[in-house]
Parts: sequence; C-alpha cells; structure tokens
Amino acid sequence: MRSHSLALAVAASLGLASAPALAAGPAVTPAQIEQLQAQIAALQAQVQQLQTQSESLQAQSDAQSEVNITQAQALESSQKTQTNVDKLAKLVNDNKIGGRMFFDVSSIDQKTNGKKTDATGTGFDVKRFYLTVDHKFNDIWSANLTTDFQYSSAIGNTELFIKNAYVQGTFDPAFVLKVGAAGMPWTGYVEKYYGMRYVENTLTDRLKYANSADWGAHASGDLGNGFNYAVAVVNGAGYKNPSRSKGVDVEGRLAWEITPEFAVAVGGYSGYLGQEKQNNDAEKRYSRGDVMVAYAGPMFRLGGEYFTAKNLGQVQQTAVPAVSDKATGWSLWSSVRLAQTANGDVSVFGRYDKTDTSKTLNPFREDTYWNVGVEYPVLKNFKLAAVYKDTDATVGSLASPSQTKTKELGIWGDLKF
Repeated sequence: MRSHSLALAVAASLGLASAPALAAGPAVTPAQIEQLQAQIAALQAQVQQLQTQSESLQAQSDAQSEVNITQAQALESSQKTQTNVDKLAKLVNDNKIGGRMFFDVSSIDQKTNGKKTDATGTGFDVKRFYLTVDHKFNDIWSANLTTDFQYSSAIGNTELFIKNAYVQGTFDPAFVLKVGAAGMPWTGYVEKYYGMRYVENTLTDRLKYANSADWGAHASGDLGNGFNYAVAVVNGAGYKNPSRSKGVDVEGRLAWEITPEFAVAVGGYSGYLGQEKQNNDAEKRYSRGDVMVAYAGPMFRLGGEYFTAKNLGQVQQTAVPAVSDKATGWSLWSSVRLAQTANGDVSVFGRYDKTDTSKTLNPFREDTYWNVGVEYPVLKNFKLAAVYKDTDATVGSLASPSQTKTKELGIWGDLKF
C-alpha cells in the first residue's frame, strides 16, 4: 500500500498520469514503475552532477580569490620595487662623479747660469688629479665640488686643494650664477680652443699672470648670435688661498663665436690679488688685458693669445713705490690630425710663447717657451703624448741677472673617468 502511494506521488509529480487516474486503483504496471525508477535515477545523476559543478565552481572561486590576493601582493611588491628603482635613478641622475688626471714621466735637464739644478733628473709627476662631484637639486639649482691634487718629483712636494666648490643657479641661458670657488672667465675659455692643457698650461696661467679659479661670485651666459660672456668678482688670491682681503678683484671676458669652430675673445682683470688687507694697503693695482683668436676644427687647431699686464710684482712693492712695471706676451699654438683611430685622432702639435716679463724695471727679463709633440689616443678617455719642451727664462735684476734653461723630454698623459 505504501509502495503504491509512493508510486502515485512520484507519478503525479512527473506528470505521467493524472492524479485521479492513479488514485483509482492499482492501475500502475510494473513497466511504469520501472520507468519511474529510471527517471529517478537520472534525476539523482543530474543532482550529483549539479553538486559536482557547484563544488568545482566553488573551488575555482576560492582559487581565483587566492590568485587575486597573490596578484595584489605582487603588484604592491612591484610598486615598492619601482619606487626604489625611481629613487636610485634619481640619485644617479642627480649626482655625477668623475675625475681627470694629468701626469708625465720625463727627463729634465735644467741649468741656472750654466750650473745644473736639483730639478735635473728623471721622474714621474702627477701635475693634476681632479675628483669631481656634481649634484642637481632641481632644474635651476645645482652644486659642484672638485678637489685638486698634484705631486712634483722635482721638489718632492704633494698638495691637495679645493679647486671648485660652488652653488650654481641657472636662471636663463643668458644668466648663470656661481657662488664659491669656480673657474675664472679667461683661462678656461682659452684652454677649450688650445686643447693641450695636460701638456702645458696656457700662457697667462703658466707664468702666473692669471688664476684658473678663485673664490667669489661668477656670472656667465649666452647672449645669442654667437656672443657669450663671463665675469667674476673674487678675492684675487686664487683658489689655493681663500683668505679675506680688504677689497675684491674683477675679471671679465666677452667672446664672439663666429662659427662653432672659430672664436674671437677679449678680456681683462683689475685688482690687488688679495694682498690688500685692512692694516696693509697695497701699493699698486694689478691689471691685465687679453685677446685670443682661435680655430678648433676636426682637421686642425690654430690659435693665438696676447696679453699686457701691469704691476704683477709691484702690488706690495715698498722699495720703489712710485715706479710701475709692465709685461707683455704672446703665444701661438697649432695641431694637425695625422690619422683617425676608433678612439680618436693621432695628431702632431706645437706651441711657441714669448714674454717680456719686465718692460720697465728690467727690460732684459724675458721668458721663451716652446714645445713639439705627437698625441695618440689609447682609449676614448685616455690620451698619451710624446713631447719635447724647451724653456729659457731670464730673471733677477740688471746688476745680477739669472738665466735658467730647461729642456724636458717625456710622455704626458690625460686620463678621464
């Protein structure tokens, strides 16, 4: 009876027969029951399949959640890494470290009034070793620190100085301001066209009529149409002596770069070279005028520098305070490319300087210098030059002149990094 009732209920639910027909009596046949059981089994299989799919979807949902969490963690880690990379990139871009070394291995034969001096001999010299750190604060403000080391075997002396130490404001291409120790307007500009600083200083720098750098305020800029300028208000004693003086000295330069290779420049200096103190007035004002005409092209360089100066040795003169002195000098230089290599040009070069160092007090005093050599690029940032130098300098007084002749042969090097 219970089986019959169950069959009726299932049959009704499946719509196999109307409820009144089933309720009428035992009209359900074994075949119908068999059919019902098969359908029930199919329904059970469908239910099982639905349960399996539900469990699979749940597992996929759980797995996707884990993937989302992993991806979120990976993204966060990537963002942190990128932030660190950006900080490192900013540190690298905002700070530049470099250096440059001028050195030589040479043999010197020096005689004063026919007698050899202690400078005679063979030795290794580090004429200059610069270590430079540049830092950029933003698009306007930056800073520079350059140390200057040198060693001379002739005098057995090692020195370390601050060559540059300044804060720079680039307000406009026509106005760049540096405050601190920085390059002077004249010497560095001539060096750019001369191109052989590692072999020898330029004329006024070699004879100490000009400082390559000094402490003070330095302004420069590009005026357009090939014109540029530089002016410095400094203490006058040079970068090696940042002592305080009573007044300030002024140096200026105006250049016209007619083409990228060809330039004409004029300059001047006026001051007391840092020797005028509060309780020690200077006797004479030192002044200097400069002219340069130079060409620096890919095939050759050719240029010349002329200067006239007053009272270099008389700023603190007391013996003859009413007498001034004057000096004039000129320098010619040239280099010609012989061949090209992957690292640069093989060149032959030469230079000649002639200076009257005392035209008024001791007209016999003079300095003659010349060199000739061959330059070879070992690497793109490393050059060597085989050079011969000859210097003939007459100093002293008319009553007691002194002549020093120096001949030097060796290898000079310029290494940048």
